[in-house]
Amino acid sequence: MNNPPATVVCFGEILWDFLPRGAFPGGAPFNVAYHLHRSGLRSTLVSAVGHDLLGEELLRRLRHWGLSTDGVNQHPDLPTGYVRAALNPGGDATYEIAQHVAWDEIAPGEQTLRTTREARALVFGSLALRSPANRTALHLLLDTLPASALRVFDVNLRPPFDDLPLVREIARRATVLKLNRQEAARLADTGAGRDEDHARAIAQQSDCRTVCISAGEHGAGLLVDETWHWAPGRPVLVRDTVGAGDAFMAGFLAGLLRDEMPPAEALACACRLGEFVAGQDGATPEYPPGLLPGTGAKP
Repeated sequence: MNNPPATVVCFGEILWDFLPRGAFPGGAPFNVAYHLHRSGLRSTLVSAVGHDLLGEELLRRLRHWGLSTDGVNQHPDLPTGYVRAALNPGGDATYEIAQHVAWDEIAPGEQTLRTTREARALVFGSLALRSPANRTALHLLLDTLPASALRVFDVNLRPPFDDLPLVREIARRATVLKLNRQEAARLADTGAGRDEDHARAIAQQSDCRTVCISAGEHGAGLLVDETWHWAPGRPVLVRDTVGAGDAFMAGFLAGLLRDEMPPAEALACACRLGEFVAGQDGATPEYPPGLLPGTGAKP
């Protein structure tokens, strides 16, 4: 008898990404939840939208994709969040993030707490921690999570919401840290160095045994129990990089939780899924027939 799919709780923002080519659902925790769901895991998003047209459409999209909306509240006063993203010629994005929006006040309910008590992992990002209410909610979820579950901190340093002392404080509660190359260099604060050097410095300062650093087209590195692994990138025609890092995170977790891969193998699968999303419009593209769940690679 097959075991039921692992449950992963994703805490943080859901919003609209307004890109030059259109509007797309987004927000790092939502993007991770979407790709985990497409990879065959049971993902639960814990977030909030407004009582407005944008919020209703996000809820409709979640239901259409088969994602649960039980953990997504509709805030009575605050509007649905959005981000205006500008793309450079290489497809890299800069962001203007709306403030005082619904996902700044996420309130986990009893159903969410029951789900968290049985979860195999909790994924949370740094952007949602800009509000005191969300910091309180996150600590509640972390305290509710089983001791054996992964605590996955997906760091997203988006100025002006890039409080390094806060990130370092929260990182001490994580068992897995994921950052991109630029974020790792900032958080390590050791001056120039290799990705491996930054990973080791972050692991030491946070007492976190697993640190993952994504490096875009170059690939990604993973420090696990003081052993460094590297997975090279593969060429891809970039449409935009919005959400590629979130897909990478989902691919990594799918490899660990669904397929029980060794970490180095899960790292390579994460790269393939991130590359697939970088070649599409927006963070939540449809999966074409033949796409291997969790890898972004065709057989």
